[in-house]
Amino acid sequence: MQSRCIREASQACLHGCFPTPFPTLAEPSNPNPNPNPLPTTTTTATSRFHFASATMSSLLPNTQFTNHESLPPLPECFSNFTKVYPQYTETEQADDIRANDYFHLSLSNRVCLDYNGFGLFSHLQLQSSMAASSSSPNSGTQFSFFDLSYKSTSLKSQILYGGQEPGLESGISKRIMGFLNISENDYSMVCTANRASAFKLLAESYPFESNGRLLTVYDYESEAVRGMVESSQKRGAKVMSANFSWQSLRIQSTKLKKMLVSRRKKKKKGLFVFPLQSRMSGARYSYLWMSMAQENGWHVLLDACALGPKDMDTLGLSLFQPDFLICSFFQVFGENPSGFGCLFVKRSSASVLEASTMARSIGIVSIVPPRKPSNQLDYSSATDSDAQSSKIQLQDDDLAITISFSGPMSVRMSDGEGKRNQKKFEPGETSELRKTDVSIKQADSLSSEIVELEKSGSIQSESNEGSVRKMDPNPAIECRCLDHADSLGLPVISSRARILVNWLVNALMKLQHPNSEKGIPLVKIYGPRVKFNRGPAVAFNVFDWKGEKVEPILVQKLADRSNISLSYGFLHNIWFPDKYEEDKEKVLETRSNGVTLVGKRKEKVATGVTVVTAAIGFLANFEDIYRLWAFVAKFLDADFVEKERWRYMALNQKTVEI
Repeated sequence: MQSRCIREASQACLHGCFPTPFPTLAEPSNPNPNPNPLPTTTTTATSRFHFASATMSSLLPNTQFTNHESLPPLPECFSNFTKVYPQYTETEQADDIRANDYFHLSLSNRVCLDYNGFGLFSHLQLQSSMAASSSSPNSGTQFSFFDLSYKSTSLKSQILYGGQEPGLESGISKRIMGFLNISENDYSMVCTANRASAFKLLAESYPFESNGRLLTVYDYESEAVRGMVESSQKRGAKVMSANFSWQSLRIQSTKLKKMLVSRRKKKKKGLFVFPLQSRMSGARYSYLWMSMAQENGWHVLLDACALGPKDMDTLGLSLFQPDFLICSFFQVFGENPSGFGCLFVKRSSASVLEASTMARSIGIVSIVPPRKPSNQLDYSSATDSDAQSSKIQLQDDDLAITISFSGPMSVRMSDGEGKRNQKKFEPGETSELRKTDVSIKQADSLSSEIVELEKSGSIQSESNEGSVRKMDPNPAIECRCLDHADSLGLPVISSRARILVNWLVNALMKLQHPNSEKGIPLVKIYGPRVKFNRGPAVAFNVFDWKGEKVEPILVQKLADRSNISLSYGFLHNIWFPDKYEEDKEKVLETRSNGVTLVGKRKEKVATGVTVVTAAIGFLANFEDIYRLWAFVAKFLDADFVEKERWRYMALNQKTVEI
C-alpha cells in the first residue's frame, strides 16, 4: 500500500511536475451531432493521444520530404501549425517580449538553439545600462552588471558563518530564490564561479569516507559531473551510474532501483545525483526517484540546470526537499553566456558536510558591484579562440580573483555543455579556461578590501587614472529576464515549448533520402520522439544517402554558417537489449580525453554516441525551429557538404575546417 507521501507525489507529478494540462486541441465539427450525447470523460491518456495525433498531422501527414527545395514555405507551415495548435497564439506575449527586449536576435538573424538554463537580464536592459554608464564622464566603454570575487572559505564555513551583507549579492540571491520558489528558511545559497565549481565543491565537502557511494543519473557526458566523479573517487567513493535503454533512453528502472534499495536500510548510502530531465535528449524522469533515495538513506542532489524557467513552480520541491540543489544563471540570452553557479544546501543537511581544506580554493564567490568598468574587454569582434585567450589574460592581470561580466561577447557556447575546438565548456561558465583554484592569501586580501569598501557605504570603482565614482551600496535589483518568465508563467512557457519541440521532432523524421531502396531516413532521433511529456531538447544525428553518419561537429559548423547555433554532445550509459545487438556494434563509439575514437580501445575510455543537440528556450519561436528543419533538409543533397567547402574557399578563406 502506498504511503500518503507517495500518493501525493504521484498526483503532484501528474498535475504539476513539468506538464501542465494541455488545452484541448481543435476538434473537427460533427455534421450530425447526437441530440442526446452521452457524457464523456477526458482522461490524461486520451488528451495525450490526441496531442500526439495532432502533432503527426501538423505537417502533411503520410508525406516524406526527399528534396530540401520541396519543403513548404515558412508562411504555409506556420498557417497550418497554428490551425493544429490554436493554443500557440495564446503565447504571443513571449513574441512581444522577444521583439522588445531581445531585438538583437532579429538584427543578427541568429537562431539560438544551444542555450540551456536561466537568464538574469535582458538585452534591452543591458543596452540601457550601457547607455546610462556611457553618459558618465568617468565611465568606461563597457558596462558590467556585477563582478565575481573569489572567497577563501570552505562550503561548511560559508553556510554556517558566511551570511550575506545587505547589498547587491543579497538582493540578487533573494530574487533568485524567489524565482526558484526556494525558501530562505529551508536553504542556504552559495554562489560559485560556474556550474562545474558547484559540483566539485560539493564533492570535496561531502563525507564519502562514511557515506561511500556516488550514484548519478545522466544519459550524456557532463564535464561538471565528471569533475565530481573524479574528486569523489580520489576521496574513496564508489561511483555508480544509471543505465538508459536504447533508443528511447528511458531509465533502466529495475537496475536503478536495485542500486538505490539495500537490505541494510540503516546504513548511510551516499550521494544520489539526479536531474529531472536530460539537457540533451529531452528525456524526463519522475520525482519519485528522489523519494525512493531518501527513504533508503541517500542524500539527494537535484541538478536543476536543465530545467526551464518556472519549472521549479511545482509541488515536487516541497514534497521531496533535496539535501542539495544546483543551478546556474546567465546574463543575456543569445549574446553573453557568462554567469555564475548556485549551490543550495538544505539547512538541516549542512551538518553532514566536512570543512575540507581542498574546498577552500574551489570557486566560492561573492557578487560585488563592478570595480573596473573602464577595463572591460570588448569581445564583440573577437573570434571564439581570441575571446578565450583574452579572458585568460584578464584573469591573470587581476590575479585570478575578480571577473567582470559584461556584454556583448561573441563566444557561442555549444554542446549542451558546449564543445568547440575540442575544448569543453559548460554553458554560462568559464569552464577549463582557467582552474578555479586560487591563492588563499590573494583571496583573503581582496575579500578584506571588499568588506571595508562595503562597510564605508559605497564602492569605489576605478577610472583609467584611478579616479572614483560612487556606487549605491543597496542597489535596486532588476532581473528583467526573470521578470519576463514570471509574467508568462509556467502554463504558457511549458505549452509553447511542448508544441515547438514536438513539431520539430515530427518534421525531422519526415526527411528521407531520395532514390533509397531501403528508405534511409536523413535524421535519427535519440530519446523521446513525439511525446506530450518530453523536455524541450532534441538529440539527433544526420546520415548521408549511404547510411553513414555525418559528424556532429561538422553539422554544428555548417549550421553556424547559416546563423544557427547548435550543440553537440556524447550520449553514454546506454543499455542495448538483445534485439538491438546489431545496432550496438554499429553505433557505439569510444571516447578518451575528450576525443571520439571509432574502432579503437584505450584505457579509461567511455562508449556512447556523439550527437547533435538543439535546445528550445522560452523565447524560441516557430521561425527558429523551421529554419533548423530547413537547414537539416539541405543534407538531402548528396553534394551539400562539398558545395559548402567550395563556397567557403570562394570567400578567400585560408583554411577549410569542416
